[in-house]
Amino acid sequence: MAELKTQKTKASVSAFLAGIADPAQRKEARALAALMRRATGKPPAMWGTAIVGYGDMTYAGSGGKAVDWFPVGFAPRKAALTLYLMGGLRAHADLLKRLGRHKVSGSCLHLPRLDEIDLDVLSKLIARSYELNATTMPRGRAAERRKATGPVA
Repeated sequence: MAELKTQKTKASVSAFLAGIADPAQRKEARALAALMRRATGKPPAMWGTAIVGYGDMTYAGSGGKAVDWFPVGFAPRKAALTLYLMGGLRAHADLLKRLGRHKVSGSCLHLPRLDEIDLDVLSKLIARSYELNATTMPRGRAAERRKATGPVA
């Protein structure tokens, strides 16, 4: 089975954010990056060329294969800031009702503009999602665990 296309890299998050062409989008991405760092207590890391992730986790991918990933992250897209919140959003319905204008698709939360949402609610949503999905297993240990125990359940 092929490896995931999107992998954690050593690329600079600051350089990525600084390279966002649209000034308003760059400002919102920087604000969201700071909010996610405060909510998770973790430094950001680049995943692929356009996703900023916080923390490390391992989950069972297709076929039961252990996959290293991030519990929460985001990507600044043209239409909206896209937040990736592992585990889905059903468990957070109470917060989503109070969040403000947004769209949901799977584990993704799409925010057209930060000034249209309640940032305190967003911070709680990110922190809760992180706490529910973060593991203490450092990235890279998933391979050791797979060899010792088989696929992660």
